[in-house]
Amino acid sequence: MKLAAGGWLAAVLVVASAETGAQAPDASHAPATTAQGGLRAAPAKPAKVSRYHPDRFAGRSGAYYRVVWGIDSLAVKWAESGEVIRFTYRVLDADKAKSLNDGKAEPSLTDPRAGVQLVVPAMENVGKLRQSVTPESGKSYWILFSNKGRPVKRGDHVAVAIGAFHADGLVVD
Repeated sequence: MKLAAGGWLAAVLVVASAETGAQAPDASHAPATTAQGGLRAAPAKPAKVSRYHPDRFAGRSGAYYRVVWGIDSLAVKWAESGEVIRFTYRVLDADKAKSLNDGKAEPSLTDPRAGVQLVVPAMENVGKLRQSVTPESGKSYWILFSNKGRPVKRGDHVAVAIGAFHADGLVVD
């Protein structure tokens, strides 16, 4: 009896598994062979697509920011090689979010791990590096915090405070 190279290996695996009491391998694990007896490449498996989209906030805090403050999509990002931390949010209800854009309220970003409290820098010709216009529903707004010396790192859990608004446990991306 003449067996192809791939067929010989499959026959050995079946006989060996029968002697040990193991189950025979299914066809998807056996090497693929051509009609001439040579091995051919196995078909490529499709890449797994993750359907998991993590919620940025634990529990009900995302709903809290939407209902009480009229905002969502809060994000804290490490920008400009770490010299600046950018806090962004999207306004859902302009009336509720009005206090976040109040120019009189001083925003601060606190990192308990680093033991620092960052402030919004003021540029000589530009002014404060934040948006303080009247908010509009559906638009995104930002505030920049100076991170001189880069004490705040990616992955740190920080808190942002703007007047009466406080967002705790935000992760720096």
